[in-house]
Amino acid sequence: MQLNRYLDLCKPKIVLLLTLTALVGMMLSTNFYNDVISGLASLLGFAFLAASSAALNQIFDKETDKNMQRTKNRPLASGNITLLNALIFTSILLFLGSSLMLYFSNILTLLITTFGFIFYSLIYTIYLKWATPQNIVIGGLSGALPPLIGWTAVANEISLLPLTLVLIIFLWTPPHFWPLAIDRIDEYKKEGVPMMPIAKGVARTKIEMVIYAVLLFGASLAPFLYGLTGIFYLVSTSLLNIYFIYLCVAYLNDQENILSMKIFNFSVKYMFLFFLATYVDFLLMLYV
Repeated sequence: MQLNRYLDLCKPKIVLLLTLTALVGMMLSTNFYNDVISGLASLLGFAFLAASSAALNQIFDKETDKNMQRTKNRPLASGNITLLNALIFTSILLFLGSSLMLYFSNILTLLITTFGFIFYSLIYTIYLKWATPQNIVIGGLSGALPPLIGWTAVANEISLLPLTLVLIIFLWTPPHFWPLAIDRIDEYKKEGVPMMPIAKGVARTKIEMVIYAVLLFGASLAPFLYGLTGIFYLVSTSLLNIYFIYLCVAYLNDQENILSMKIFNFSVKYMFLFFLATYVDFLLMLYV
């Protein structure tokens, strides 16, 4: 169906994850419950902007996507959607998203979201991706912003808790994406993308994954140490982080890289479970 092709243009799984983290950022602020409709409307605006950013990424990567097994079936790469239609669709999403956020939230939120949009769609996609093996590390900043965006949409201020959540996602991104880069290393080599496993080697990349996983654990402790979260958060997220570190350490001796996709898939589940635990802890602290 044509509708499904346009949906695929938006990278729906990534947009869903970003939107859920933004939603949790919203719901962690008590201001959200004063006007739920406005909060959800601005969240929809964020989802539209995230979708337009993902679509613009595919527009710029159209030729590269044609040559990679993982991306060759994307709507533009496969020719299922024309470039003109993709540009029109992306522009509509951009207009709707910006309008909703501006009307239902505030200028601060729109500015942060616009920064993330420009950073990912233009700076990362056009320049950073091709310029440095730290592309995923630096580019991860845009994907780390949703909790802060969700918070500011309802609170109209920047606070410590959403900032720690931004840091957590930022540190999670390298050990999340690098196993996939290792699994698809030949494709990235062919296209000349200087991913970390290509530029610095697979062994070095695995060591850095362990370092980032340990730093992620440390950052995850910050909300509890600052008194922003409770025991449920501490226990739940610690278990997630310990298992993540265990997988990354086991990966060091995995000469055949069998664990690549297991780590990648777990890292996606990690993010869902982490934010679920964070919100459940918020409810426990509020009502128990």
